[in-house]
Amino acid sequence: MKDSKKILVTGGAGFIGAHTAVELIAAGFNPVIVDNLSASDHTLLNGIPKITGRPIEFIEGDCTDPVFIGNVFRQHSDISAVMHFAAFKSVGESVTQPLKYYRNNIDSLVTMLECMKASQVTDFIFSSSCTVYGQPDLIPVDEQAPFKYAESPYGATKQMGERILNDAAASGFRVVSLRYFNPIGAHPGNEIGEIPIGTPNNLVPYITQTAAGIRNSLTVFGNDYPTPDGSCLRDFIHVVDVARAHVKAVEYLSARKEEKLFEPFNLGTGIGVSVLELIRTFESVNNLKLNYTIGPRRPGDVVQVYANAEKIQRAMNWKATFSIAEALQHAWAWQKKISGIK
Repeated sequence: MKDSKKILVTGGAGFIGAHTAVELIAAGFNPVIVDNLSASDHTLLNGIPKITGRPIEFIEGDCTDPVFIGNVFRQHSDISAVMHFAAFKSVGESVTQPLKYYRNNIDSLVTMLECMKASQVTDFIFSSSCTVYGQPDLIPVDEQAPFKYAESPYGATKQMGERILNDAAASGFRVVSLRYFNPIGAHPGNEIGEIPIGTPNNLVPYITQTAAGIRNSLTVFGNDYPTPDGSCLRDFIHVVDVARAHVKAVEYLSARKEEKLFEPFNLGTGIGVSVLELIRTFESVNNLKLNYTIGPRRPGDVVQVYANAEKIQRAMNWKATFSIAEALQHAWAWQKKISGIK
């Protein structure tokens, strides 16, 4: 392990990566952001310095390109850890374009590990997902739950990613895999938030774009599931809480003495919230009505999944601090800002 405050943040121009860069800077680290801008632009990169008061180091390029990534490590020989957010992440799109997901998500991971090994960087924080569990037998799900057959190619790439990292750890890597549940919200300072390119793949930006009039209507995919109101149950967590967990994770690895390590952690609130409940809460806290309809079930969706997050609370003294209501207020404030709504 290299003793340095410089952290390589792949996919750092995106939603979670940008918020994590802010929290890294607040904790005294120096993030170096790499992104190919295939699913983002400079909006959040420009917002980070407005919060932190510091310029951000950004290098544009693709994480599947070993020459490019190798050059990044040569230019920044004091990188001590990598946070790997760079991946395609739409469950629905992965069902219709599976090869795109396998090529990008697996290639970028293996390329990064090869370049890290060549540069003798061992500490790695992986952006994993609760989709690794498929439809778990027990809810809330903990880290001991066996992986079920993935419900989507996206989920399969996260399962494969963890297998690759578990195997790589045996050859000298130190890995924390953070299994996100459903990150939502925006920075309370309203300088960065979720800004999808094209049609949103995630629920909350679709909600906020519908409220802003960008979308005519929101479709709830199914209301006949075996849940209290018939819609899917999820664990929604504020993106700033997610970002702070990444800082805790890199500090956790730094404090560990082992030369080989693979540790998965659930990253959620432990509270199951239905899609319809989320919509009602959004309407209530923001004092508006949302135009939505009930549609058929969507391929790739699990019925219900929410976290047992006790392991990360014990190991890293981390727990979610923002409420669902606050996350939805922050998300709407951000949408109004980027849409020019007063």
